[in-house]
Amino acid sequence: MRACVLGAGSWGTALAAVLAWNGWDVAIWARRSEVAEEINLRRGNSRYLPGAVLPSGLRAVVSPDEALEGARLVVLAVPSAAVNDVLPLLRKLDDHVVVVHAVKGFVRPDNLRVSAWLEREIPGIERRLAVISGPSHAEEVVRQMPTTVVVASASKRVAEYAQDALMTDRFRVYTQADVIGVELGGALKNIIALGAGLAEGLGLGDNTKAALMTRGLAEITRLGVALGASPLTFSGLAGIGDLIVTCTSEHSRNYRAGRLLAQGLPLSEVLRAIGMVVEGVNATFSAVQLAHDCGVEMPITHAIARVLTGDISPSEGIELLMTRDKNHEMEVVGVQPLTAEFRLP
Repeated sequence: MRACVLGAGSWGTALAAVLAWNGWDVAIWARRSEVAEEINLRRGNSRYLPGAVLPSGLRAVVSPDEALEGARLVVLAVPSAAVNDVLPLLRKLDDHVVVVHAVKGFVRPDNLRVSAWLEREIPGIERRLAVISGPSHAEEVVRQMPTTVVVASASKRVAEYAQDALMTDRFRVYTQADVIGVELGGALKNIIALGAGLAEGLGLGDNTKAALMTRGLAEITRLGVALGASPLTFSGLAGIGDLIVTCTSEHSRNYRAGRLLAQGLPLSEVLRAIGMVVEGVNATFSAVQLAHDCGVEMPITHAIARVLTGDISPSEGIELLMTRDKNHEMEVVGVQPLTAEFRLP
């Protein structure tokens, strides 16, 4: 059983390790020769996963064609900004090769979900395409800490194929049919994690962070439903599960980036300090445009966008959210609106 992982970052390396532990012969494509050399000779990837020990069934190559040779399963784990770069590789695949994408972002400038973009560029790929998401920091996955994720596909057979390929006694995989919801949950939670980091950096308390996460989930659900997702998906692993872990963990680049922004660093310096892709930045601007196109309110997302551009300070962003007009809480879950049956004196 041959598998290929496109992308030797933290998430790609962790998924490659899971496949290798599960008995697959795995080739991982690394752009940098020094990363490939370290994986092959020292069983590590110190740039992206310091301290991790990778299994022997995993080999790294710098030639993408070599990585893809003979693969029955391809995992796409590059940053969203690099998805277009690997399109020629995906077009070469035979129709029987299953593709699992693990990209938690949007393809810009069209602001498309990755699966929607792939379906547009490679007609028919949706029949063999799945998306994986959920609360799964690569740093913990590669150390075989118990983790649960969800795989979604339009095809039950493809979802179960990916489930069988990836599921171990330390990496539990559920299946789902709501591709849109699973993808959006994975991309949009990064925006709220930026907000949680901002709150932490400003020295605000748990009440503030809980409010951001809860109301952030409402925004995610509101936009998700407008784009065709099931609201129930956002109460699961790809929704609230991924939101919690990304908004509370030191492993979260988006959370750390928000904290640095709150300390007064400009965005360019923040990204340089993190040293890896912070998907929430581009996702914020994509979500603002999508919300505008759908006529959906996303006040937290809009406030974070203004902080990212330097239009307002982090503290002004919090003030902006706290002084909004009064509103009803449960507008996104189908709860009946409040009525005025009781007449006040």
